[in-house]
Amino acid sequence: MPAHLFLWKSSKIIRTMRFPPIDRFLLLIVTLGLCATLVELVLEEHTESFFQWIPIGLIAAALGALAWNQITQGAASGRVLRVLWVLFLVSGVVGVGLHWKGKIEFQLESSPSLSGWDLFRQAMKSKTPPALAPGVMVQFGLVGLAFQAAQKARRSKEK
Repeated sequence: MPAHLFLWKSSKIIRTMRFPPIDRFLLLIVTLGLCATLVELVLEEHTESFFQWIPIGLIAAALGALAWNQITQGAASGRVLRVLWVLFLVSGVVGVGLHWKGKIEFQLESSPSLSGWDLFRQAMKSKTPPALAPGVMVQFGLVGLAFQAAQKARRSKEK
């Protein structure tokens, strides 16, 4: 069969296939990610200061709000989720800054003479705290907002 006919038939098959709504996949992704991250934070004892409790609290609140949203499918639960997703974005950016600050302080304690590029390089090489780990909170915030947009689109199409 010529390539152009194969591609045409393949695209026709794909167009007629029925897939579960994308919001269900996004819900699954964000829920599994939140659960796994919560378990990791608890096992790593990410509880030394108030700031370390913030991701744990946000994740617990998001899991509760997701359950509420799936049970009631109301506007109030949707608004709470949107606020939580924005807080996830903010906490991720602030968390990266706090982790980076911790890395720099640790390097300066162990080698006070470091500065500039050498300080940056040594801080990036160190294992703890992981500077970019809080970025996962940004990812959850973005996937959560995408989930809500897809859910809203599907519900408006079903009406």
